[in-house]
Amino acid sequence: MDPALRQIVERIRAAAADATPLCIRGGGTKDFHGETPRGERLGTAALAGITSYEPSELVVTVRAGTPLAELEAALAEKGQCLPFEPPHFGEKGDAGTVGGMVAAGLSGPARASVGAVRDYVLGAALVNGRGEVLNFGGQVMKNVAGYDVSRVLAGSLGTLGVIAEVSLKVLPVAPAEATLEFACSQADALRLLNEWGGRPLPLNASCWFGDAGAGTLRLRLRGAVAAVEAACTHLGGERQDNARAAADWQLLRDQQLPWVASTAEGPDALWRLSVPQTAPVLALDGAAPLIEWHGGQRWYKAPPEQAARIRGIAHAAGGHATLFRLPAGAGTRSSVAPRFGELSAPVERIHRALMREFDPHRIFNRGRLFADE
Repeated sequence: MDPALRQIVERIRAAAADATPLCIRGGGTKDFHGETPRGERLGTAALAGITSYEPSELVVTVRAGTPLAELEAALAEKGQCLPFEPPHFGEKGDAGTVGGMVAAGLSGPARASVGAVRDYVLGAALVNGRGEVLNFGGQVMKNVAGYDVSRVLAGSLGTLGVIAEVSLKVLPVAPAEATLEFACSQADALRLLNEWGGRPLPLNASCWFGDAGAGTLRLRLRGAVAAVEAACTHLGGERQDNARAAADWQLLRDQQLPWVASTAEGPDALWRLSVPQTAPVLALDGAAPLIEWHGGQRWYKAPPEQAARIRGIAHAAGGHATLFRLPAGAGTRSSVAPRFGELSAPVERIHRALMREFDPHRIFNRGRLFADE
């Protein structure tokens, strides 16, 4: 066991012995996500470095404290990428870590077309609440049998243990890309996206937003050169400059577009609604939403006090709502509504049972998922 991992193991064992809560933290770029955890800080920065990378096998194994930007740069040198486009966040966008990427489970604009973080996790090493180093999965797609624990870590927000290392599937960068822009209403955008989704088109990402009473739909195509060019001819719209469009998609990924950035200056919270792509326009008052994932992810601005109504509308549409970011000046904890919606009784039992099994002394990120801890 290397010194950095041994130090973390010893810290966890000491915390378990005297019931000291620990707050796991990588780059801190996703501190806002979820409830504010209690406990002493346990950093993962020392667990850094790419352990192995086999471009021909499309697999990379990397330690959890490795900067996400460092991993993406190494992949780019070989013409490969993380297709799910994990958000970087942070002021500079280079502080996020690989462990934080997996623990947060957040994906970027391409998620609806290529899959989520969890779909690319092949294996992981985890330090549980007993200070044991556990290994799950592996470095190939076909060696996973039974309950796939490594993928359960995606979105667990550090409540199951300290992610020490992960093996990820990567893919080649698409040979061609194009962004098309259409002027249309929200209802027309949803109709078009549902219609295009049923055709053999190289759809990769989409974004609709309203501005001064008008609506704009942006559609990103990725794939073979012939397929992208044929789709552009077929769909029409106004083709955007690739360099400028790429910068805009990156801003969308990192929530730095003016529509989202303005939330930090106003009284409203940022709500994330996950609904079926076929859901119609939702009856929510206020500014027009920002819609991604071909209609499946919809962002709204509204006060936290409207939690019951927002979650009721999302539930009626077949989805759920998350209080993603609090209004400016609201601090780190909402006194009005929980950040995550209420789980069904069976699902909550599974969540809590997993947390008890991996962290029997309840020392990791207490309160991050459930505010009542």
